[in-house]
Amino acid sequence: MFHKEGAKTILLGVAFTAIVLLLSDNFVDTIWLRKAIQISAFLILIIILQFFRNPKRTVLVNDNHILAPVDGKVVVIEEVFEGEYFKEKRLQISIFMSPVNVHVTRYPLSGLVKFSKYHPGKFLVAWHPKASEENERTTIVVENEVFGAVLYRQIAGALARRIVNYAEEGMQVVQGTDAGFIKFGSRVDLFLPLGTAINVVLNQKAVGGKTIIASKE
Repeated sequence: MFHKEGAKTILLGVAFTAIVLLLSDNFVDTIWLRKAIQISAFLILIIILQFFRNPKRTVLVNDNHILAPVDGKVVVIEEVFEGEYFKEKRLQISIFMSPVNVHVTRYPLSGLVKFSKYHPGKFLVAWHPKASEENERTTIVVENEVFGAVLYRQIAGALARRIVNYAEEGMQVVQGTDAGFIKFGSRVDLFLPLGTAINVVLNQKAVGGKTIIASKE
């Protein structure tokens, strides 16, 4: 199953592969060179397909849990000052996605979207300390009765050139459902209230819509 955001790219990839196969069969006489060109075209198509994959997942909605919004590795767990929306200290958890990870963004909690804003910006590597403030990014705040307001931020990486965000202010959203997509390498930051019980550790692998990032009794 593939994400709808990849439809155009996948079609172009299929067309490119077909053209390469046709041209190489007709104009490349050297067998090893023809095979190398054709294999390379297939590899490019496979990379495109794996990047836009959208595995179907059963999410157990639980208002007492914050779920991972994306697949990747937990690279930051620290107390920081969040200056865009809360303007106070928050607990930041960051998940880094490599190009081989699923890049679907899922809502980490159910609730009301209180804030949603897109910021154009740079394309620093996603783990750069200033990426959260200077890169292309979106900031979304979802509020519910258990955790209050929780902010998550989609951040473009060095290869990313487009962030898709479906959250709009005033929407009621459901935990684990499709919230957007980030193309070609990136990260997502979560900003939780201080004192929130964290259920993950640094360098842990997170699975979007499955891994419990934080919880409340």
